[in-house]
Amino acid sequence: AALTVRFLTRRFIGEYGDMEFIYSHNLTVDGREILFHIWDVPYSQADEGSSEEKRIQWADSFVLVYSICDRASFNILPLKIQVIKAAKEGMSQEKVPIVIVGNKRDLHHQRAVSSEEGRLLALSLDCGFYEVSAAE
Repeated sequence: AALTVRFLTRRFIGEYGDMEFIYSHNLTVDGREILFHIWDVPYSQADEGSSEEKRIQWADSFVLVYSICDRASFNILPLKIQVIKAAKEGMSQEKVPIVIVGNKRDLHHQRAVSSEEGRLLALSLDCGFYEVSAAE
C-alpha cells in the first residue's frame, strides 16, 4: 500500500479537479511484476450512487485521501469506509485492504486534523494509515 500511495502522490498538484482518471503502473515487488490500475476519483464525484457501486466492485483495495487542513474531508471517511466494507466484505467475507492517507502534511500550521486522530480512526476501522505531502 505504501508503494501505491507513493505513486499516487507523484501526481502534479494543480491537476486535481472534478475529473477522474485511471492510471496504470508496473512495479516489481519481490521479483514479481505487478500491474496496478488506479482509478482516481475526486470526492465531488464519489457520491453518484450506481457509479460509486461500480467503482467499489471494480477495486481490490482502496486509498482514501483527506486533507489534514479540512476536517470535513476527514469526517466523511467513516461513512465511506462503512459503504466499502458493506459492499466488499459482505460478498466475500475477506477483509478488503483500505488505507487512510492524510495529505498536506507540509501545511502543519493549517492543520485541522491531528495525526493522532487519523491513527485512531484507522485503528478503529481496521485500516492502514499514512500522512504524506504531495507537494514534497
